[in-house]
Amino acid sequence: MDTRLFYNSPNGFFHLVIEIFEETIISINFCSNQISSQPVEPLEKEICHQFDLYFESKSKDFDLPFFATGTVFQLLVWEEVLKIPYGSTISYKDLAERIGRSNSARAVGRALNQNPIPILIPCHRVIGSNKDLKGYGGGLPIKKRLLELEGSVTL
Repeated sequence: MDTRLFYNSPNGFFHLVIEIFEETIISINFCSNQISSQPVEPLEKEICHQFDLYFESKSKDFDLPFFATGTVFQLLVWEEVLKIPYGSTISYKDLAERIGRSNSARAVGRALNQNPIPILIPCHRVIGSNKDLKGYGGGLPIKKRLLELEGSVTL
């Protein structure tokens, strides 16, 4: 059964819809409505707890079950993004080089745009070569706030 959890961050600027299937997060979407739902199931409570800690800068990591489906290339990109440490950023070009596709920075950007689980797969940590913020499914203001929350020094 697919369950939707509406989450508002403690500091009020993130409103997420988290879709859960078979006790695994399958999608996170940003929404503009300030809708919330009370977590009922243990996993829902744990998701809210871990996101609260993250948004309060009390935790840098998540230990939540998630599953992302995509093409082989997308999965390769997302797997590499998981290696970017909290508070760090890399460029699309650097990410392309890390996966052995040095001329594929734009394709990397497209793969990141298709990331079904932003924040857990921290695609917000990928920026332009000139340190500019480039594209983000949740919008550039959200990307900027996530990087500020993590104390990224590149901004």
